[in-house]
Amino acid sequence: MINSVCESSPEHTELSAPPPAKKTQRAEDMRLLLLLIMIYGLDAERCSHERGNLTLTNNTRTLETRISLECGHNITVRDSAKGLFCNSTTNPCYIECSSDDLFENRNFTAPQTFEICATYIKNYTRVEFSIQNNAPLPNTTCIVVDCLHDEISQLLDEKEQQMDIPKDLRNILNIKKMCPAVIFNETIVNTYIRVEKKAIHGVINMTIPVQSKSYYHEDLSMTVVKMNLTMTDEYLQIIAPHVLDDNEVAKMWIPGKPFQNQSENKIGVVTYDSDQHFKLAPGNTIFTSKIIRIEFPGPDTNNLIDRLRIQFPKSTFKQTLSCQFYDEKGDKTWKKDGCLTNSRDDVVECSCDHMTPFAVLLTNLEITESQWHILSYISYIGCGLSAFFSACSVLAFMFIRNARAEVSSRIHVSLSGALFLLNISFMFNEWAATPGKEGFCVFVAVMIHYGLLSCFTWMAIEALHLYLLLIRVFNIYIRHYMVKLSLIGWGVPAIVVGALLSVYKTNPFYGTYEMTLSDSNKTNAICWIKEPLVLYGVNLSYFTVIFLFNLGILITVSRQIFKMRHVGNRNTKMPVWKDAGTVLGLMSLMGTTWGLVFFSSGYTNYVILYLFCILNSLQGFYIFLWMCGTARKNRTQTPQSKTKSTLDISK
Repeated sequence: MINSVCESSPEHTELSAPPPAKKTQRAEDMRLLLLLIMIYGLDAERCSHERGNLTLTNNTRTLETRISLECGHNITVRDSAKGLFCNSTTNPCYIECSSDDLFENRNFTAPQTFEICATYIKNYTRVEFSIQNNAPLPNTTCIVVDCLHDEISQLLDEKEQQMDIPKDLRNILNIKKMCPAVIFNETIVNTYIRVEKKAIHGVINMTIPVQSKSYYHEDLSMTVVKMNLTMTDEYLQIIAPHVLDDNEVAKMWIPGKPFQNQSENKIGVVTYDSDQHFKLAPGNTIFTSKIIRIEFPGPDTNNLIDRLRIQFPKSTFKQTLSCQFYDEKGDKTWKKDGCLTNSRDDVVECSCDHMTPFAVLLTNLEITESQWHILSYISYIGCGLSAFFSACSVLAFMFIRNARAEVSSRIHVSLSGALFLLNISFMFNEWAATPGKEGFCVFVAVMIHYGLLSCFTWMAIEALHLYLLLIRVFNIYIRHYMVKLSLIGWGVPAIVVGALLSVYKTNPFYGTYEMTLSDSNKTNAICWIKEPLVLYGVNLSYFTVIFLFNLGILITVSRQIFKMRHVGNRNTKMPVWKDAGTVLGLMSLMGTTWGLVFFSSGYTNYVILYLFCILNSLQGFYIFLWMCGTARKNRTQTPQSKTKSTLDISK
């Protein structure tokens, strides 16, 4: 580390002091040098009064700045439409200069070079320098800090102690943009949020000559409004400032009573466009609105009698929407305390008794802790039975020769195999989500997803095969029929899961997923897809297509079954309950009961949830019963009575 001042001196200087004085001065210099080495180390002496060059190059779309110091340390800064990027010799870095013109003035074509003098160096992770002979950039000093935890933490502490408003608000936003890996770390993000809030308060406290003033930055927009203390209306309506192409963000009604007895009469409304620092631990939620921050640089505005109202435009999501606030003083999470949610056709209105960062979040179904335990027991018991009987179906198929001759039996046992994989993986779910088993948790999540998609695919194959047998009947010879079905049934899910795994390093979709219980702040960890957009976009859309296809086949086949009652001999008609049992069995084969998920979308219906868990967790047992009934029926028939189409299609 050095602290030095660079001064120009003539190349030849005549010294008039006598020789003894020169020895005395040299001895003093040597003692000072030894003291510096003891304090700062040898590197400080080597780079004392270090000079370098700063070169500006104006390309078509990018302004590039190269900083080179004498001891070989290099810094490159690029300013383009994508943002400001800084890289030192070893790390990404953050840079700020006293003159904005250094990166904003582009009125030149040929490269420009300036001499610089390093006035402060700390292990080359922090460099401060001034630009010499800088007629175009007078009195310009710059600071470059490597994106390291300790360096950025120290820089934020310095900003918090002394701020240059409004310039430092932009500088603080640039720290987040240029060093995201450091800022989005849980150990430093809270410091950043606190410093950012102080900068916002500094802007609000600035003197403004008009009723309201807006400030626009790349990451956020801010509107400062003077509160009229003599207003007669109970509420002051403010429209949140827009960001980029978002013209309509939110409308809000600020209650006037809390401000009537305050010396400060200004309020700030902030709309975030870059809000990742508020989303580090959102749990199992999706942000469907921009985050709105309402700041009043006075006493805390909690437990408001007249509630703050905010109207957000409604998103396209159909699940549960919830108004929540970020608890900056508590456990740094999103909460619903003190906020009411009113969802209408085109807007979501939040009514809260305090002012802090707000957003509308998409949440999963709200389940109480007691209901969660009951549903878990039902699911584990059902999955255990389903896995056992699915295994029985596979073993019976292996040892019964007549079963292996039927294509229908092969499809049934393939579906049973997929259900066995799904149920076994699911039973390891919560155990694998415990700390220390992250790798195994990812494996379990992948197996559950693959098993689920395989089940859906084989259900569609069941419907297709049934259509060929009962509707088409004739001219349905397909070469290598079962091989092609197996490639579809096991291959398509593998492609989907493989595509998600291919981006695991950059965006891991599988892992621990937190389920928040509605009657407490407790969470239940499971191994599943962590990204809700992937969960809904892949699984729900995949199942919806298959469900509609299977439902159409089921309706067509059911009509055909009941139609045959009217054209057959009265004495040979089967009882109605047997026909109904056949339809119910086909519903199980084609997974129609999974469609109950559509009736639980957007609100918690415990009747639907219980039916969903009971019916679907026992699907392997139902298929086992179907296969047993089919085998018994086939034993009572002669070989000639088997359908010709079933034999032909297997060739």
